[in-house]
Amino acid sequence: MARKPTPAGTPPTSGVAHMVDLVRHVVPPMHPGGIPFVAAPLAVATLGRRKPWLRRAGLASALACATFFRHPHRVPPNRAGVVVAPADGEIALVDHAVPPAELGLGSEERPRVSIFLSVLDVHVQRSPVGGTVRSVVHTPGKFLSADLADASEVNERTSMLIETRDGAEVAVVQIAGLLARRIVNDAQIGDTLPIGDTYGLIRFGSRVDTYLPVGSTLLVERGQRTIGAETVLAQLPTVS
Repeated sequence: MARKPTPAGTPPTSGVAHMVDLVRHVVPPMHPGGIPFVAAPLAVATLGRRKPWLRRAGLASALACATFFRHPHRVPPNRAGVVVAPADGEIALVDHAVPPAELGLGSEERPRVSIFLSVLDVHVQRSPVGGTVRSVVHTPGKFLSADLADASEVNERTSMLIETRDGAEVAVVQIAGLLARRIVNDAQIGDTLPIGDTYGLIRFGSRVDTYLPVGSTLLVERGQRTIGAETVLAQLPTVS
């Protein structure tokens, strides 16, 4: 998170306040979806305070969950027509594929970028473009390993269609993985999402696919690491 400069004439903060300010800018906050997962092991640690091994296990679990549900601040690029990564992770596929049928985008193949999230990656999802949410559909399915190509079609998923101000349609699909058992999508039809805005979360290993309009210019390659809301995946076609 970028630090804001101190306005001229502002009195200096105390040493303790300065340290707190530094920590706030270095340690990312936690997504609200992680609160129950952190609270439970903390409760165990509190109840087991007379048993050192139980206390240590509870604190370690709470720290691991807080790390998993971290929600770092990101600054999207301000270039027009770009599509940013909806998630942190490793690009597993850069190809062309038919979007999920539930989005009603037809049977024509579109450029697709698939990002695989390991349990060590930030697991919040961010809007790849700025625009209006036109569709949000949850589809039950299997829980195969998210890095398999078939996961896009057979795994449980939540598909969302966003229409930009220029009329471009970009689909982003949250796909559950081998360990993931819960997909959270807080967006609703009609919502306006700024580019890079956090809209969802997948718990414990997953994959996110982005389907782009035909004619988009892909700017990433398989194996590349992405930073959600900041890595540019593609340039949308110019509107004539």
